[in-house]
Amino acid sequence: MKLALYIAKRYLFAKKSRNAINVISGVSVAGVTVGTMALIIILSVFNGLELLVTAIFNTFDPDLKITAAEGKTFIPDTARLHRLSRIDGVSCYSLTLEENAYLKYGDREYIGTIKGVDENYVRVTGIDSTMWEGEFLLTSENMRPWAVAGLGVANHLGMRVNFVTPLFIYVPRKSAGSSMDYENAFIRKYIFPSGIFQIEQTYDSKYVYLPLDFTRELIQDEEGVSSIEIKLSANADANRVRKNVNSIFGEDLVIRNRYEQQEIFYKVMRSERLAIFMILTLIIIIASFNIVGSLTMLIIEKERDIEILRSLGADNKLIRKIFIFEGWLISIIGTAAGVILGFIICWIQQEYGVVRLNTSTLIMESYPVVMKARDFIIIPATVLLIGFWAAWYPVRFLTRKYLGKHEKGSDT
Repeated sequence: MKLALYIAKRYLFAKKSRNAINVISGVSVAGVTVGTMALIIILSVFNGLELLVTAIFNTFDPDLKITAAEGKTFIPDTARLHRLSRIDGVSCYSLTLEENAYLKYGDREYIGTIKGVDENYVRVTGIDSTMWEGEFLLTSENMRPWAVAGLGVANHLGMRVNFVTPLFIYVPRKSAGSSMDYENAFIRKYIFPSGIFQIEQTYDSKYVYLPLDFTRELIQDEEGVSSIEIKLSANADANRVRKNVNSIFGEDLVIRNRYEQQEIFYKVMRSERLAIFMILTLIIIIASFNIVGSLTMLIIEKERDIEILRSLGADNKLIRKIFIFEGWLISIIGTAAGVILGFIICWIQQEYGVVRLNTSTLIMESYPVVMKARDFIIIPATVLLIGFWAAWYPVRFLTRKYLGKHEKGSDT
């Protein structure tokens, strides 16, 4: 083993009589290096984007969300809510009520979603940390209601926090039916905005937060809620808490965790990550074909060395090991160089944000990068496995044919 590895290292680094062998070996190392580096960088960027979007969702989405299995609203039972508040691991919960509404501010109009929330909502989510203007204030000391709109809604309406121009909200009256009396077909109320939040374009262009009681008057639903949103304690066992919540509400309601609330997004993200990994792995496989060419030319060049080794007592197994180790060394050097370069580039991006994003959003200025130990184990293992196979199979094929011919020649 040591002798074969020693000779393989000499063959790899020694100058060949045919310069093309050195060039092909260098191209093989470079191909493996670039492929490994690209995998490290791209998967680290995916990690960063996933962490960033998860943080955005976590600002809006609660740890657990209870919604109706059928219909838009349900009436929460007081006894169930009391049992919910006593579950170990539940920090607090909030009742919410959503409905589409026609919004008018000055001479501008917009269709959005009003979301009535109670006083616990800021404790359940981190919405108050996303304020772009003003503050997240829904009820003042004199019990006056206020509204907090998303930045997208505010921009469409030309809305700002000035306490001069009110926001008019129109909701269809349930008792209106198919009446042609448009004056009485809608319930209209006005409210002044106290703040504007910015989370993500989908939310910013959709929601206006209102006090829960104010929303109930608009919708004419004094008891119903769209959801019960739950925040867990810091060290709570999420699975155990969910089972306890499910034992209380699971009969006719749906309980979702954060992953299930954005299930489509997470599945798409993981599918894209897997697709990128497979594409780059295919590129590495193609780059590894250079190893076949390098080893083929090396075996031809070292014909005289092989005859000398055979005359000194070397068997076919030792000769095969020499050339297999030669191919493996190419893969190992390329993989190690790719991992090091990938780590350095990711670290530079993490520290200095060299690659900037062409966006005006305040969420991030440069591409987020998160390096995970899992990637630094799986990627080198995959690349080395490809490299080992790329060296082992052709060497076995070539040496069987070449050495077999020499064995026949020696017998004659």
